[in-house]
Amino acid sequence: MTFLAIDVGNTRLKWALFEHARPEARVLALGAEFLENIETLADGPWARLRVPQRMLGCVVAGDAVKRRVQEQMELWDVQPHWVVASSHEAGLTNGYDHPSRLGADRWVAMIGARQRMLARGQPRPLVVVMVGTAVTVEAIDAEGRFLGGLILPGHGIMLRALESGTAGLHVPTGEVRPFPTNTSDALTSGGTYAIAGACERMVQHLREHTGQEPMCVMTGGAGWKMAPSMSVQFELVESLIFDGLLTIAATRWD
Repeated sequence: MTFLAIDVGNTRLKWALFEHARPEARVLALGAEFLENIETLADGPWARLRVPQRMLGCVVAGDAVKRRVQEQMELWDVQPHWVVASSHEAGLTNGYDHPSRLGADRWVAMIGARQRMLARGQPRPLVVVMVGTAVTVEAIDAEGRFLGGLILPGHGIMLRALESGTAGLHVPTGEVRPFPTNTSDALTSGGTYAIAGACERMVQHLREHTGQEPMCVMTGGAGWKMAPSMSVQFELVESLIFDGLLTIAATRWD
């Protein structure tokens, strides 16, 4: 059963066609487009794909963007399905006050991260970090209960906020330094260490809450930028949303 997974973020649409709808399925094709180029998919990369038999997607960019994606999918006879966070799915229990208001990308990434952890053996508490336009830092206990999470601005939003609120502050992106000595490096280092600090604090909270050492998984387009500045051990996983979509698909359709 060929399976199309789609991850629509705030900036880009990422897609992958898998041989089956289950974890660790073989990738047949994959790609990414900026949201302004969605209309090129049907006549471009999707025109040459094997026809998907199932589709499941995750979208945070809004209904208008979702409709544009579905229009491109009309070249196939496949029903579009989109993840909405629920109280329980694929072994994960949602502790949000209003479960359906949790961002679909956060929900899917947590499911994917927990699946990766369980595939390796003993369950552990888990911190899941997504570094993109916004940054989210989630806590899951060893029994699969999502306890709660943090949301903070990504690098770009932090810099734009400072530029708009501070007279004369228009500088290029700098480097991450322990002791920045120019404004560019100070801005880049401040944003990076703010994100790293949020991750460290959540690991500490979860360690104290569970009495166990958490595993930390990071994903997102800007995750590689954070890697050298993290003081906690973590695994960088580019495909975490796809891992989650495959896990959800397997529980729904296998």
